[in-house]
Amino acid sequence: MHAELRGNGLCVNRKRVESLMREHRIVGRHHRRRVHTTVPDPALSTVPDLLERDFTAPAPDVRWVGDITYLPVGGRWMYLATVIDVYSRRLVGYATAEHMRAELVVDALAAAVRIRGGEVTGVVFHSDHGGQYGSPAFTCACEAFGVRRSMGAVGSSADNALAESFFASLKREILPAGGRASMAQARLEVFRWPAFYNMRRRHSALGYLSPVEFEKRSSMLAAAA
Repeated sequence: MHAELRGNGLCVNRKRVESLMREHRIVGRHHRRRVHTTVPDPALSTVPDLLERDFTAPAPDVRWVGDITYLPVGGRWMYLATVIDVYSRRLVGYATAEHMRAELVVDALAAAVRIRGGEVTGVVFHSDHGGQYGSPAFTCACEAFGVRRSMGAVGSSADNALAESFFASLKREILPAGGRASMAQARLEVFRWPAFYNMRRRHSALGYLSPVEFEKRSSMLAAAA
């Protein structure tokens, strides 16, 4: 809240913001109980961990992370697969479906490749050990795009913490108690939120800039160097 006010030109003390928030009982949204969507595939033990919990990168399109989560919709589930650039925390690709088949993660990866201009050879894509990420379809897609696969340890959410953090933020900010009433409404919310997240949502790890603004400033500094 303090960073948002300062970013809009209002000079205000952080403690004053904290005091006013307490006075008016304004608090952030809380985490909900997590439903696990990962079904580990023992055959994936040969895929190396190229990140080893180091969620930093020297430039865009060096390291991506991805995962799948669920959104409750009218007594059913809608599944969301994501691709996030580690450098800027930018959501560069995503896909939604009412299933968790391999095509869901393939579609998310293909969307990210399109957003980044079609040439991403050498980028590392890090995921958990879900069967979708070890499927022949996803393996072939990575090979076609020149993407290097990476996976964390089985059953360790910390090995894909950046993707987990993204989902926690999304659910806190767009998902009401009980979920959305219709699939169309849920899809609309998921379509709107990435634009806000990429263009406006501030990240402490980025100096309280949004992912897009962080990439722009980094590009300008690199060009001036």
